[in-house]
Amino acid sequence: MDSVSYIIVTYLPAIVMLIVGFALVVVEMYIPGFGVPGTLGIILLVLGVVATKPTPLQALIMAVIIIVLLCIALSICIHSVSKGRLSQSNLVLKETATRAEADAENQLNFFIGREGVARTVLRPAGIAEFDGVKLNVVSEGDFISIGSRVRVERVEGNRIVVRELEKGASSPSSAPVASAPEEEIPSQKPDSGSR
Repeated sequence: MDSVSYIIVTYLPAIVMLIVGFALVVVEMYIPGFGVPGTLGIILLVLGVVATKPTPLQALIMAVIIIVLLCIALSICIHSVSKGRLSQSNLVLKETATRAEADAENQLNFFIGREGVARTVLRPAGIAEFDGVKLNVVSEGDFISIGSRVRVERVEGNRIVVRELEKGASSPSSAPVASAPEEEIPSQKPDSGSR
């Protein structure tokens, strides 16, 4: 009994450093990022191993044991976050929205199927107006001239894809759209008497 108390008293600082260091590293597993608890934990683990004054082989064995214990703690942490009690708490962020969920919640989906007028040249990006609302759009083709009628084909995140309508084509389901103000383009007449 006397030798056990001697070992505990002799190695008490090392034992405390190892336990506190291990606990801090485990706490860091539950906190996003790598911050103060993880750094202090690693420092205390190293100091705890050094404080025992081991031989190189003993230090290697202690390091392997510490790494195995940390791996076990990490697997418990991952299980707890994904399927255990911790997954039910507000501390863990829920899964990110899938693309389909994000598209369903996108308010720009309101404009799908709407017809409007290109307010700038779309090559392929530009501005079009739908029901009095000007939006940044991208054409499905290469080039759409100013004043052309366009229809929203799809919304991909914040990207609104439009297609030019054929002249005189309009779907009955689309909302009425104000036509673009006609701008007079000066015609170029051949200069007959300047040669």
